[in-house]
Amino acid sequence: MEIIIREIETTDYLALLPLWNNELGNRNVTAENISLYYDKIKDDDRYKTYVALLEDEVVGFVSSAQTYAVGFDGSYMQIIGIAVKEEKHNKGIGTKLIQRMEDYAREKGCYGIGVCSGLKRTDAHAFYERNGFDKGSFAFNKTLFQ
Repeated sequence: MEIIIREIETTDYLALLPLWNNELGNRNVTAENISLYYDKIKDDDRYKTYVALLEDEVVGFVSSAQTYAVGFDGSYMQIIGIAVKEEKHNKGIGTKLIQRMEDYAREKGCYGIGVCSGLKRTDAHAFYERNGFDKGSFAFNKTLFQ
């Protein structure tokens, strides 16, 4: 079973929906808005999404946005979302997605890569630490529109 990591294609959009909803618990992602989002960013080089395929099935993804910070040379890659189907955990898929995103960040000259994770997602925290991430901060969010 070879894991293939490639850039997202239009035909992959709906396959990401259960990953956003079930694995990440983001119920704001719908069949109506997932295509709008990915269509909006697909030609913007600051955003990148890779999917993981196992036997021609999308089983995971990682999405990122490149940003800049005052006081740092170069840019920073922020992972917006990463998920692997629960039944496919512990098969190296998530690590391959992280590695591909790290390679892309290096290609873009980014000085680092980061990810935010919900406080209760302790398995995810352990995964990030196994992949070389340090716990460096808390993330705070504020909703402006309902």
